[in-house]
Amino acid sequence: MRNRYLFLGYVFVIIRVFPSCAQPHTSTNNNPLSSSIDSIMAHYIDARLIPGGVVLVKHKGQVIHEKGYGFTQVKNFADQWIENPPVATTTTIYDLASLTKVVGTTSAIMLLHDQGKLSVEDPVYKYLPAFDTPEKRSITLRHLLTHTSGLIEWYPMYYRSDNREDTYRLIESLPLKFPVGAGRHYSDLGFWLLGEIAEKVSGEPLEDFVRKHIFKPLHMDHTGFLPDTSQAIAATSLGNPYEYRMVRDSSMGFIVPGLDPDSWNGWRQYVLTGQVNDGNAWYAGRGVCGAAGIFSRVEDIQLLLDMLMHDGMVDGKPFLKPQTIQTFFTPDRFHNGLGWMMDPTNSFMKGAPAGSFGHTGFTGTSICVVPELDLDIIILINRQNVGLQPNGSYFNPNPIREGIFKAVIKEYGKL
Repeated sequence: MRNRYLFLGYVFVIIRVFPSCAQPHTSTNNNPLSSSIDSIMAHYIDARLIPGGVVLVKHKGQVIHEKGYGFTQVKNFADQWIENPPVATTTTIYDLASLTKVVGTTSAIMLLHDQGKLSVEDPVYKYLPAFDTPEKRSITLRHLLTHTSGLIEWYPMYYRSDNREDTYRLIESLPLKFPVGAGRHYSDLGFWLLGEIAEKVSGEPLEDFVRKHIFKPLHMDHTGFLPDTSQAIAATSLGNPYEYRMVRDSSMGFIVPGLDPDSWNGWRQYVLTGQVNDGNAWYAGRGVCGAAGIFSRVEDIQLLLDMLMHDGMVDGKPFLKPQTIQTFFTPDRFHNGLGWMMDPTNSFMKGAPAGSFGHTGFTGTSICVVPELDLDIIILINRQNVGLQPNGSYFNPNPIREGIFKAVIKEYGKL
């Protein structure tokens, strides 16, 4: 009997600290699709693999699912589960991570290309003289947008720089790792440079340019770099433990020859809330770069997708020319557009019809757009706040993305 009471006591503690989240916190519709998405999200939240998230699905001009699930923070810096965690809602703001590349930087390059202030076929050296070398002279903006420039995939730039301008110079000085145009090698560094080019062409800091010329005209009022931390923002990682491992664990493939991992020790010792999770963006860009740093919420992102899905029109007026959108969403030989991913082998859009596009972010975010079905899916998750798994990595949210995509397609389209 005593053991029975002890067991019930443990159950009570678990429920109090981390209650079940099978029920959504916000809702617009009650339909079979909503039930499927509810089940998927509840499963991973109750298994303590993610803290929570927000999912929005729009079909033929109508939002058919928009709900918040779980919590915005479940752990403190000591890796302990907190009591009474704050609830995630559809207005919660998330660190977009690499969705910054498409929501911000690609949109900036699209607009400048649309205005004739640059061309995606321009050589990079036209804007960055350091690229006027035999090795780099053939690299174009298109190469940067498609991750085919040959640049190294990742580099701990905060070991050598603590500001944006110096970081730009550092990236420009690094040798190429791959032949130009020979393959797709996903690189944050290329999008740092695209951010620099947008600044040079526009004459404005990247954060100001995207806010004034993209987010404001699109009414994306809760989107931008360096967010107001008084807003409801989902917490991400407990410091930067993953990047700490990246500079030390050779099995991850990012060790820089000759770099002493103890030669810099500026690691954040607190839960990241309202500060970009990406270490390079925070330490070497002071919160702003073309690869990461934008925070947003689902309804703002939907406004950007509405523009892209409707030939560049906003409030009945042209924001981008249809030709510009066609240029950026014509897949290359690696099955990707400019900035945007278009390869249907990606888990978040697996088996999608031709012309579908999207992107993912390291924090757990993703966008999937299926123009053929007039359909899009936005998923914002802060997976890192549950901490690293025993293998030293964060939980991979691809099963969530794939499960939701399959549920949506089952209900609203045939592959």
